[in-house]
Amino acid sequence: MIKLKVKRLKSLKEKSIGLLKNKKPVAVFFKTRFGIHTFFLRFPIDIVILDQNDKVVCLKKKLKQNRIYLWPVKFEKVIELAEGEIDRLNLKIGSKVEISEKT
Repeated sequence: MIKLKVKRLKSLKEKSIGLLKNKKPVAVFFKTRFGIHTFFLRFPIDIVILDQNDKVVCLKKKLKQNRIYLWPVKFEKVIELAEGEIDRLNLKIGSKVEISEKT
């Protein structure tokens, strides 16, 4: 099991802004089924998609700026991480993730 502390994005406004205002990436978690984009983002990020049991079903390393990333719509849990975190945490397809909120 891999434990992650994340900032949970709940409102539509928080989800829409995401990491756009940040000068450096932080771990964030939110739910969406419509994919994500990195337009206007200042840095590449790693993306982790979880199933309903919090197991990793999709991974995208080093998603660069001005890109769109889509996954099967049946999955809605998204974690955005700093570039390189997937490798550092040794996340793999099937890894179980335990999410806790940063305080």
